[in-house]
Amino acid sequence: MTLINKSDCMKKLPVEVFSDWAESGKDHGMEKNHLESVNNMLDFATKGLNGFSSIDAGCGNGWVVRKLAQLPNCSLAFGVDGSQKMIAKAQSIDPQNDYIYSDLGKWKPKKKVDLVHSMEVFYYLEKPEALIQNIYSNWLKESGRLIIGLDFYYENTISHTWSEECGISIMKLFPEKEWIGFFGSAGFKNIQSWRVGAKENWEGTLVVTGTKS
Repeated sequence: MTLINKSDCMKKLPVEVFSDWAESGKDHGMEKNHLESVNNMLDFATKGLNGFSSIDAGCGNGWVVRKLAQLPNCSLAFGVDGSQKMIAKAQSIDPQNDYIYSDLGKWKPKKKVDLVHSMEVFYYLEKPEALIQNIYSNWLKESGRLIIGLDFYYENTISHTWSEECGISIMKLFPEKEWIGFFGSAGFKNIQSWRVGAKENWEGTLVVTGTKS
């Protein structure tokens, strides 16, 4: 017989939690808390590109899409998210760009893009490696880049209690080496990783990126 932990019954799915955040206004803290890391990621990913199209995977209220769209070398920026309330909020803030409500693991864009960015999303999936594979196979053009930022990872020990503290049912804790392995297994080349904003008791945002061969 399988024993059920009562605390697990009270946890919500990630999309439910983020829908609550959209209603309460907590989503606006995402930009403040993640701005340094996202600026670092976008500076790296867009450097030297004459023109590019982009998707923000798990776009929330669209703040990264809006940043991308303002870059002079960005020809197209849009977002996709599994929270309908987040997508509705993004559309209300920014009617100029496109926001799509869909399951990231199953969704495929009509046209492939040069860059896929994602901040604090992948570990909320049951199988993040499957999304990485989906992006490689179906989202990216040849030589396109995937770049992701993660604060919840094994080496960042202060994050280990977040699932309980936030009441979220799915949070997959992997070490940096395993995230790099997911990229390699999907077929990505030129894989790199680094940390942004490390300080005492905080290992920083883990950034992992690679290009489609």
